[in-house]
Amino acid sequence: MKVLVINCGSSSLKYQLIDMDGEKVLCKGLCERIGMESSMVTHEANGKKATTPAILPTHTEAFAEVVKKMTTGEGKCIEDVKEIGAIGHRVVHGGEKFQSSCLITDEVIQTLRELSPLAPLHNPAGILGIEAARKVFGMEVPQVAVFDTAFHSTMPPKAYMYAIPYEYYEKYGVRRYGFHGTSHKYVSYKAAEYLEEPITRLKLITCHLGNGSSIAAVDQGKVVDTSMGMTPLAGLMMGTRCGDLDPSVVNYLKYTLNITGHELDEILNKKSGLLGISGVSSDKRDVEAAAEAGNERAKLASDMLNYQIKKLVGGYIAAMGGVDAIVFTGGIGEHDAVARAKICHHMDWLGIRIDTEKNKHIQGDVCEITAWGAKVRTLVIATDEELMIARDTKEVLENL
Repeated sequence: MKVLVINCGSSSLKYQLIDMDGEKVLCKGLCERIGMESSMVTHEANGKKATTPAILPTHTEAFAEVVKKMTTGEGKCIEDVKEIGAIGHRVVHGGEKFQSSCLITDEVIQTLRELSPLAPLHNPAGILGIEAARKVFGMEVPQVAVFDTAFHSTMPPKAYMYAIPYEYYEKYGVRRYGFHGTSHKYVSYKAAEYLEEPITRLKLITCHLGNGSSIAAVDQGKVVDTSMGMTPLAGLMMGTRCGDLDPSVVNYLKYTLNITGHELDEILNKKSGLLGISGVSSDKRDVEAAAEAGNERAKLASDMLNYQIKKLVGGYIAAMGGVDAIVFTGGIGEHDAVARAKICHHMDWLGIRIDTEKNKHIQGDVCEITAWGAKVRTLVIATDEELMIARDTKEVLENL
């Protein structure tokens, strides 16, 4: 089976075609600026990568362009579009309705529409992608929804409930859901495979650290807590997101600055985090470079993030009553040796200690950086959300 994996934004379409026989990536690419001028498609296949202009008024034309790239020219990787056996869509929010990946039907699409208020920027874009794919590939090609929230659906109420009137949960679904689920699931199972232990015997803490960051406590293969909340704004400070803060700050800023809720939302989602504190960049690499050059605000931003991660890791160890392994993944988790070192510093008393040299020289998809004698294993694992989506898609269809 060949699975086309789709991650659809309001003006973008990221794709990857995976041959599940050997889990080989046949091609991948990105359609950008859909519905705008200067639309373009970047397509990579057969060891070649090219970016070309394209006219993409809607996602339907974007999918048609993807088909063209896959079946013709230097980027050709299949003879006919009929070779695509299924399409797997990343869907950000499944609410409580979807606790696992599922076959997409008209009823599923309608439910996704009803859930859109929980993810107004993401779910409508996902629906656009699903409907455009139906137009281009036809109804006979099965499509599967893989939810960012699904892996976290095993959290108990004591972890996901907020201490506000219970009726707001009952009527409006206000609770913690968690995100980055496909990444946390992938690296959890990859860690179990590397440690040669059934995941049902392991206590893991998975740290997905990037422009968006979240941490999950995975006990015996089930998430028991995670840092993001009802939306991806909660938890750790991120590239431009504030993370957790006193709710009263929201009202205080709104009235003090005399701004609208939408303007405040822009501040908290797009002008805060590393960018807001450092004043330099939302990119951790730029922030670290500025800190090394003596920028005190950049140093503060870096210290804040590392400190918050350390606190959550310690808290989740307490919540699970121990931990077997810590997993770092994502852009920062996989590539920032300094951050890993600072996060794990002074955690010997919890059994966490990393090898300085191993930490500096990460090799392969799974790299262990545990110091000799440490009781807790520390791993750096390259995440592969697209492969996880493809695997879930294949599993859903096999179980029909």
